[in-house]
Amino acid sequence: MVTRNSVFVPFSYRSIRNFVIDTTSIPAATSGTGIHWQVAQATSLYNIVFNLNNAAGTAHQGIWMENGSGGFMGDLIFNGGKFGMWVGNQQFTVRNITVNNANIAVYNLWGWGWTFQGVTINNCQVGFDLATGGKNESNQGSEAINVIDATVTNTPIFVRTSAASNGQLFGSLVLNNIKLDNVPTGVVTGGMTVLNGGTTTINTWVQGNVYTGTNSAGKFTQATIANIPKANVLLDGSGKVFGRGRPTYADYAVSQIVSVKSEDAKGDGNTDDTAALQAYSGCKIIYFDAGTYIVSSTLTIPAGTQITGEAWSNIMGSGGNFQNVNSPQPVVKVGDTGSTGVLEISGILFTTRAPAQGAIVIEWNVHDPAGQQGAAGVWDALVRIGGAVGTNIQTAQCPSSNANTGNNNCFGAFMGVHLTSGSSAYLEGLWVWLADHDVDGPSQLTAYSGRGILSESQGPVWMVGTAAEHHVFYQYGLIGAANHYMGLIQTETPYYQPSPAPPTPFTPNPTYNDPSFNGENAAWALYVQNSKGIVVFGGGLYSFFQAYDQTCLDTFNCQQQIIDIDATSDISIYSVSTVGANFQLSVSEMGIIPQSANTNGFAQTFTAWTRN
Repeated sequence: MVTRNSVFVPFSYRSIRNFVIDTTSIPAATSGTGIHWQVAQATSLYNIVFNLNNAAGTAHQGIWMENGSGGFMGDLIFNGGKFGMWVGNQQFTVRNITVNNANIAVYNLWGWGWTFQGVTINNCQVGFDLATGGKNESNQGSEAINVIDATVTNTPIFVRTSAASNGQLFGSLVLNNIKLDNVPTGVVTGGMTVLNGGTTTINTWVQGNVYTGTNSAGKFTQATIANIPKANVLLDGSGKVFGRGRPTYADYAVSQIVSVKSEDAKGDGNTDDTAALQAYSGCKIIYFDAGTYIVSSTLTIPAGTQITGEAWSNIMGSGGNFQNVNSPQPVVKVGDTGSTGVLEISGILFTTRAPAQGAIVIEWNVHDPAGQQGAAGVWDALVRIGGAVGTNIQTAQCPSSNANTGNNNCFGAFMGVHLTSGSSAYLEGLWVWLADHDVDGPSQLTAYSGRGILSESQGPVWMVGTAAEHHVFYQYGLIGAANHYMGLIQTETPYYQPSPAPPTPFTPNPTYNDPSFNGENAAWALYVQNSKGIVVFGGGLYSFFQAYDQTCLDTFNCQQQIIDIDATSDISIYSVSTVGANFQLSVSEMGIIPQSANTNGFAQTFTAWTRN
């Protein structure tokens, strides 16, 4: 998390999963917390049941989170307690939670953007209780809450905010496909009911500033709007956005799992393990023991493979095959072009050893089989470029200055992730991070990666709780893409820009349809060209610096534009909070949505933008 004049680094590289946490033996009046979870990216909670004391006057809570910059959690059940979740964090994605018999299912103290996908609330007093009303940096609150695909039963109030909007932006809300059963009040703000409940379905209801096309005049809206368009291939059989939890392999026998070290891979950070890893051709689940596995040429993972890591097991590309910026090569190639099949990757860290200016860290080609949604996917994984021992990109080699553009050892990748046109992908909890600091030493550094996530996929693609940060051209690029659900996405612009400004130190490559930057001096957070069927449901897009200086935050002009969409792409965007960008959304590089109209605490939020 970065705020003015400070760098707060909460915990990363943590995961808790497959637990039952029971506080029922703690007296109800005694504060009892299942998990204190103050975290950043590359963290997750998965498959946890919280059993909380439910007696009168209970002070128990399942999750307590007061700070951080996350993050993803999913497949959680909360039974009882005062709060299922008591949370505050810069941004977060939550998928598939059930809260039963709590006083308040979710209390949100603060956040620039939270997306909840797949929520079930039963027999609570309040579904979402939001501390809204902060309009400046020192008084931040719950700035943007997005809920998609919820079922709420026997709960008097679905959403309650602490402050009334009074006809202006005071906390953005987007509610989509919410089924209420015996819920008398839909939304109450500052004690005033603004949406009635009952037994009904909320199709799409918003509170906040809504924009269309190239009209810069947003309209404050506290009402139902046109329903969110979603391609059928993105939905499950019940009409909800498809979701799938991290594979647990709990039903597999030990004999069905093979360790790569038992197949002669060393994982010592020095030995070239390419041949050992590529040689395995069995049908077992492949387990990467903790370690760093060097590959000197492209490692192809064929369709039909299931891979899981022990503790951020590291596949690292190294050597001359990844050094030609004019002929980039994948470090890990997931499926051959045109391949179809199950493919699962979880708990893996993907890195490079500089110089690696010709490395595409992951090239994703595989498509899930017909009738098996989300069969090809990544869960709980990290692409980390530089910033750690063994990468050759640490503070000593690449200090935080603009003097590194001629130093090949500070080039970590050509691209983080490439979803090719024939692929489909389910990406959950994936962070594609070019290091801005040294995780093995807290100092800042300057390194270079050309592109974050490029998708040319025709879909379906689900990006659930993903992030991309500090790449030169863009963090998310959709070029000729189709049928994507993206919620929540999070980005940061490189801290050194505009010294140098993009595309320096790279050269645009027409093969990848790179942007040309006609006067813009900072990377795009989201760059969309010739695409269709795209839904963005929540975003936190941040520009905190100019050449490592934060005075630009005083006037919100660390960069002029941060999202660029061409004149024809079919895309709908909901609840995006930005920091430091003068225009929050542009069409064909013409600024459309001004941040000055959307002050919402420390960040600025537009609640919806659609083409028409």
